[in-house]
Amino acid sequence: MVTFGTTPLRFTPPTMSVSLNRITDFLSTVPLFRELERSAVGGFAELTREQRFAKGAMIVTEGDPGDALFVVRSGEVKVVLIADDGREVILNVLTVGDHFGELSLIDGRPRSAHVVATQPSILLVLRRADFRRQVEASPQVAWGLMVELSRRLRQADGTIGSLVLLDVPGRVAKVLLAHATPGDPATLVKQLTHQTMAQMIGASRETVSRAMAEFQEKGLIAVQRRVVTIVDRAALEARARPRG
Repeated sequence: MVTFGTTPLRFTPPTMSVSLNRITDFLSTVPLFRELERSAVGGFAELTREQRFAKGAMIVTEGDPGDALFVVRSGEVKVVLIADDGREVILNVLTVGDHFGELSLIDGRPRSAHVVATQPSILLVLRRADFRRQVEASPQVAWGLMVELSRRLRQADGTIGSLVLLDVPGRVAKVLLAHATPGDPATLVKQLTHQTMAQMIGASRETVSRAMAEFQEKGLIAVQRRVVTIVDRAALEARARPRG
């Protein structure tokens, strides 16, 4: 359930050096900042503020001013479009180290989707004006931003292609592969419910459940205590390709 109209929470500045070091360590693992020297990452860390959200809280609303980058430090959030009748389409599920709001850093336009906390979450917030000033001193991060935007564009192209060319089991297979660790066997890095997957691929929960049952019966995946393991990656990859 989404909570609208939540009281804004105060930012918690990283005033202590220990806290600042921890934030610097964390940001160094985020792809956007990974190639920077520690001193440059520390410059960004000094400008971040922590904000905490309860489960179900609306973090960003579609149409809000695009004035900040958010990095998930703990918890989980979902990026969604919400129809007038309340139906949700999930564009992405983000966990620790993921970030959103990159487009606003470039064009400052309003938010294009809602972002909702699916678990109690702590986010690091970096204001657009602060980010732009810091980029002038560390231009390498601009390249990292372009790489990230290119990755998101390719991901969007793949999603559109899946919706057009694949049946529901094929789309489910593609979601499982996109959220799995490398290697064979592999497990999902994010625990996606059947309802969440359904909202990601434009299908019903029942259809997703049938596809998952089919994959288990054929030995493509195994599910134990809600942990999904990909047993036969090659077969699942074949199912995720359009059929001639």
